[in-house]
Amino acid sequence: MRNFHLPLPEELYRTLRDEAAVLEQPATVVARKAIEGWLRDRRKRALHEGIAAYAIEHAGSAADLDTALEAASLKLLKAEDDGRRPERKLKKRRLRKQRKR
Repeated sequence: MRNFHLPLPEELYRTLRDEAAVLEQPATVVARKAIEGWLRDRRKRALHEGIAAYAIEHAGSAADLDTALEAASLKLLKAEDDGRRPERKLKKRRLRKQRKR
């Protein structure tokens, strides 16, 4: 593990120490977890923004539509509209296979 010297404003330092006391953990552990959480949130946000940008850029194009997935979804929706529940059939098949084992 590497050390990192981080000067903090007095108020932030006191808040960190108070929180560490409440959690009964060293302030360094609380600070490390806070930094890890912040970095994780930034990575998530960057990923989300990247996906959103891709979706906007490719909206309406061939990259926007998976025809096989759309067909399967429509088939499932039609079956549900007709009152059939295909997922129940799958569950029954799985149960039969498990019983045979």
